[in-house]
Amino acid sequence: MSVIVDGSNGLIFNDASTQTTAATGFGFKNRIINGDMRIDQRNAGANTTPSNGSYTLDRWRVQASQSSKFAVQQNSGSVTPPSGFKNYLGVLSASAYSVLTNDYFGINQFVEAYNMADFDWGSATAKAVTLSFWVRSSLTGQFGGAIRTGDGSNYSYPFVYTINAANTWEQKAITIPGPTSGTWGTGNAVGLDVWFSLGTGSTYTGTASTWAASNYVNATGSVSVVGTSGATWYVTGVQLEKGSTATSFDYRDYGNELRMCQRYCVVYGDSGQYTHLGIGTAYNATALNITVGVPVPMRTGPALSTVTSGGNWLNAYVGASGTTSNPTPQLGEAGVSCYRIYVPGAGSGWTAGQSFWCQVITSAKLILIAEL
Repeated sequence: MSVIVDGSNGLIFNDASTQTTAATGFGFKNRIINGDMRIDQRNAGANTTPSNGSYTLDRWRVQASQSSKFAVQQNSGSVTPPSGFKNYLGVLSASAYSVLTNDYFGINQFVEAYNMADFDWGSATAKAVTLSFWVRSSLTGQFGGAIRTGDGSNYSYPFVYTINAANTWEQKAITIPGPTSGTWGTGNAVGLDVWFSLGTGSTYTGTASTWAASNYVNATGSVSVVGTSGATWYVTGVQLEKGSTATSFDYRDYGNELRMCQRYCVVYGDSGQYTHLGIGTAYNATALNITVGVPVPMRTGPALSTVTSGGNWLNAYVGASGTTSNPTPQLGEAGVSCYRIYVPGAGSGWTAGQSFWCQVITSAKLILIAEL
């Protein structure tokens, strides 16, 4: 066993080769999903300027009180990731923005309550956890973030970490004592929120390294990434685990990591190939019903989002003849394991009860959302 000392925080990383991981089927050490930034279903590596509350790489959400202050991209800037990683989430500041009192900018991930129930947070037996990650920025100094409730009950733990050298990957770790107060969610609701600040006003900024009954997402005195035009902030290898010691990153195989992401988001299409949806029947002469299964049970019955390019997104075929439609689909019954799409005005001359098969065309996407 070897150890790595993070001089900026005085913490030790144990490189334990015998550490149990989810990939071996014996545990779920890392409660962060897509912590190594491999999965990007929505954008497939494209650069985006996301709006407040929107998702970028899978499971990673943008928080922004003002629009267009930074862009997010998988492997932005094309730098070499730290050893053992191939991908990272990259932020690029768009301008030198002066953060206002009520402003907030950040990247966060909600952890489902099912996945942190054993922390016992909010009770006398609350367990400590450790957040570790690799980070790189064009800026140096003290940066901030927070662990907090995600249900609006306002209980938070601001933290700090130091970036010592510009444009250099550094590994950080923060140990958070288990909170004996606060409301931490149950079942498939939000359990906790891991937040990395990119710039935060005083309303949402608090004292580091202490639990507070307030909605803080940053620690006092931290660098504002959005405050410098062209500033970069990159992160990968994010791990949240039970205990007071940061251990080696919990690598899970790609298939399992993708399935974990698909509990919250499933994307069909935009792959350069036609994506088969399933078999349906005509509801009447002009409307179609399509029943579609999902790869894994989703967190809740999903919402439907379509992203089209170049017009039509759906092809429907009966026998040897094909009809291309340009519909506005509606989501019918949506369960965690399957859903129904109702397509009014899809064509003409259908016979009620007639069977057909359908597909998403190469340039379009159909997205199911069951995010926290």
